[in-house]
Amino acid sequence: MQSERYRGYVLWGHAIAHQEDLLQAERFAASGTITRETKFTEASGVLGVFDSEDDAVAAGLAWARAWVDSHG
Repeated sequence: MQSERYRGYVLWGHAIAHQEDLLQAERFAASGTITRETKFTEASGVLGVFDSEDDAVAAGLAWARAWVDSHG
């Protein structure tokens, strides 16, 4: 999980470990959360499944920035 401040909001990118079966490599489901003044504002559902934790976190943060740009 990683956070950043953006236009008065705090954005969170999440990477959730996702493994469909034991013979497959671990992958990461991405999601994003937005807070403002320590209060929950919005959260995404699963945005996709990525091969790396960093890519999943980046996707969550990108979704959150786009949400703020269109709603904030």
